[in-house]
Amino acid sequence: MKQIEIYTDGSCKKNPGPGGWAAILCYKGTEKEICGGEPDTTNNRMELTAVISALKMLKEPCEVTLTTDSKYVSDGITLGWAQSWKERGWKKSDKSPALNPDLWEELLRLCSIHKVEFVWVKGHAGHPYNERCDALAQGEAEKYR
Repeated sequence: MKQIEIYTDGSCKKNPGPGGWAAILCYKGTEKEICGGEPDTTNNRMELTAVISALKMLKEPCEVTLTTDSKYVSDGITLGWAQSWKERGWKKSDKSPALNPDLWEELLRLCSIHKVEFVWVKGHAGHPYNERCDALAQGEAEKYR
């Protein structure tokens, strides 16, 4: 399996409001930046969209180290929250609806194709790829202001 590093971030000018997402894919010294946005969204939707969009770029099953500053995304997968929500019909343990089931469903599907290791980093703490993704995501969100 090819080994890919992916860095992602999402941004929202108000929450909800104009949002942007970005990802950087790294493979054998080559980097590819992707980004996009939406006029009316949430920060968590943009974080999830960044991860999903990056994983969709992969043309075959890969081993992925995915670095994000989103505890929502990293914990949702690594702690099994999303899988549990799905098994309960997109309900959380307190029976309230899980948010963003459409995106979680897609992320779970992609994680079944690729071997994804999620790595959490503190945002706005000087990590070069995280800072670049943040700048790209904010730039995309600005397009919708």
